[in-house]
Amino acid sequence: MMTSIEICAGAGGQALGLSMAGFEHIALVEYEKEYCQILKKNRPDWNVICADVKDFSGIEFRGKVDLFSGGVPCPPFSIAGKQLGKEDERDLFPEAIRLIEEIKPRAVMLENVRGFLDPIFAEYRTTLLNQIRDLGYKVQIKLLNASDYGVPQLRPRIVIVGIRNDIRASFNYPLKKPENTKNVGETLADLMGANGWPGTSDWVKKANTIAPTIVGGSKKHGGPDLGPVRARKAWAKLGIDGISIANEAPSPDFVGMPKLTSRMIARIQGFPDTWDFGKKKTIACRMIGNAFPPPVAQAVGEEIRKILEHESFYF
Repeated sequence: MMTSIEICAGAGGQALGLSMAGFEHIALVEYEKEYCQILKKNRPDWNVICADVKDFSGIEFRGKVDLFSGGVPCPPFSIAGKQLGKEDERDLFPEAIRLIEEIKPRAVMLENVRGFLDPIFAEYRTTLLNQIRDLGYKVQIKLLNASDYGVPQLRPRIVIVGIRNDIRASFNYPLKKPENTKNVGETLADLMGANGWPGTSDWVKKANTIAPTIVGGSKKHGGPDLGPVRARKAWAKLGIDGISIANEAPSPDFVGMPKLTSRMIARIQGFPDTWDFGKKKTIACRMIGNAFPPPVAQAVGEEIRKILEHESFYF
């Protein structure tokens, strides 16, 4: 089993995907207590460290880690935010660099929003990638769409992968397999019809494309919904009322456009139905929307594992 350490673990999207790819987490670092509780609830055997990553030292793990991963906070680079980049106090890339230097993992995987590729961050991006290279890694960066890896939404995310220089094999990003991705109707048919709503079959026919990007928001955001006006219009084309989130599937006498439940949103995000986000709807939706889709993390993780296993076998 390959070992990994992850920072900014959130509600477990990336951790779950990497676990399915064959990595054993020897430490998951997360600051938000609510997220830590969800991680521990779903995987009691995971070593969840509920602490500020700035206070976390990787020195004791040096030489023991195959993969260092993280989904550092995206607000500094998000189109929805002010795009302050390195000037944003939430930018934790410097901490990632520190930990890579302390731990010296065999591989690195960091993900962030598409906005990280915007021209305004060109200098910062170049500096960051060069810092990883200077620590002894071959580095690549690529924009991946979740819909190419079995997730029924576009959700573009950048994924940085670094392979340590002493590992001779070359890393390749996972091949796209959009033909394996179901549309929203196919994905949610059983959940939407769980309470006997007679309109389910007609709705499934209407919801015949992938979803807009699921949004998470922040604590400052109000109640749970599916995003701003533009996003709600996109959801409406799929026959979904995005103004709020439902507590349960539509009833037999329901008329109109149904709303999604948090469980439905989690499935669109690629989480298994067994992953428990708790009973607080607003918090659950924020956790789900801010997560890295597990199938994407799994796809990238499997390619990284192949490289590391090949090298281990070679020697």
